[in-house]
Amino acid sequence: MADLHDLSALEQAGAIRRREVSSAELVDHYLARIEAHGDTVGAFVTVTADQARAQAKAADGVPDEQRAPLHGVPTAIKDLTMTAGVRTTFGSAAFAEYIPPVDADVVALLRAAGTISLGKTTTSELGISLYSEGKVAPPARNPWGLEYTAGGSSGGAAAAVAAGLVPFAQGSDGGGSVRIPAALCGLVGFKPTRGVVSTGPFGFGAFGLPTPGPLARTVTDAAAMLDAMAVRLPGEPYLATPPPEDGYLAAAQRPGPPLRVGRFTTPMLAADQTVDPACVDAVDIVAAALAGAGHEVIDIMSPLGPDVWPLFETIWYVLALAPVPPDRESELLPLTRLMRERGAAVTVPQLMSTLSEIQVQVRSGMRAVAGYDLLLCPTLAMPQARVGSFTEAGDPALDFDMQRRFSPYCAVFNVTGQPSLSLPVPRAEGMPVGVLLSGRPGADGALLAAAAELESSLGWGDRHPEIWRATPSATVNGV
Repeated sequence: MADLHDLSALEQAGAIRRREVSSAELVDHYLARIEAHGDTVGAFVTVTADQARAQAKAADGVPDEQRAPLHGVPTAIKDLTMTAGVRTTFGSAAFAEYIPPVDADVVALLRAAGTISLGKTTTSELGISLYSEGKVAPPARNPWGLEYTAGGSSGGAAAAVAAGLVPFAQGSDGGGSVRIPAALCGLVGFKPTRGVVSTGPFGFGAFGLPTPGPLARTVTDAAAMLDAMAVRLPGEPYLATPPPEDGYLAAAQRPGPPLRVGRFTTPMLAADQTVDPACVDAVDIVAAALAGAGHEVIDIMSPLGPDVWPLFETIWYVLALAPVPPDRESELLPLTRLMRERGAAVTVPQLMSTLSEIQVQVRSGMRAVAGYDLLLCPTLAMPQARVGSFTEAGDPALDFDMQRRFSPYCAVFNVTGQPSLSLPVPRAEGMPVGVLLSGRPGADGALLAAAAELESSLGWGDRHPEIWRATPSATVNGV
């Protein structure tokens, strides 16, 4: 007999379909776990218990033939993502009581796929930093070690999934914000190809850097969530690549052909950054697994280097200029204020020149690795960081530079727009470590298939932090 939260999202969907468990039972199970552990790991800003219970009751009454693929499965929405009628703070005290009148497209699509949101997960202020420590909620902590950060900006989403508070969760990734928390918390975090998932209905596409993406315990759960989110909508600023004919989940479940894999460990955004041996070892483990499965693994130069950092940095400053009520500016965190000050100083000609130059570098880098199906590198330069470690010096400029050195890989793939996935790698002991797999632009299905093959051979499997077993819970019949 398995605890309900031992089941993957797809297994939960199957159990609901076979009527071994109801959506109402699943929602109550997870809400009890959130009440017990949500604040401990800093997973949620807002819990929508009454709304979730009402939706679950309604879902249980829907005829079988009208049920969507993920019918009745609980999830959670990042607090950076607008949700109609639900407090959405964008991780900031400046928006502490904001209630959007509309849903982001991804929220509506996940609801249409049958999922039931249990609330809004903790994020960094305006999505700016790679840790989730603000004024509107407890810091997002790593369930594997509570003194460590769960990352950001989708830190609460990762904490919730890793602690067994939801089976999978929606995140978004503009510079690693799905993949960084996934690496820290032992999860699968997937950033789709630019344009695959809508960032609407508001916004201009933010220069193509951010995209919604899933955080899950398994590659197939991530693929199933991507199927729900990757619906082509008119008017998007970036043309969506067609999905696999039978969907991303089916692609992830199919054996793929032999691949040519380019391996590197040199940090791309910090020339003098030392990479922790644990992160390099994880890459070596995955490289050996790929070679053992018949793929060709070749050591290569990194596609982009530190010259791209000042360009990305300038764009990131400009993106920090999200509208904030003038009378609430003083409530922003020091890092946010610094980023906005620097963004306001960027002139239009400077921004245009930056966008042009970064595209020159993208063309050069992508042409250099055009002969490879996958790129393999560390997700992070260090396995973990303690809560408060980036801010303890009280210097926001140092904080931002420390973030660059901690994560000198992920943001490059937001710049190139290609699909990128962090996969947990088993270790004999210690905290989780992730590796980064990045595919050809538009080849999201092939990347998911390769990741699923690795997941199966590496055997991360059912590893969980101690908090996973901290609360007795219901079981599902026959499982």
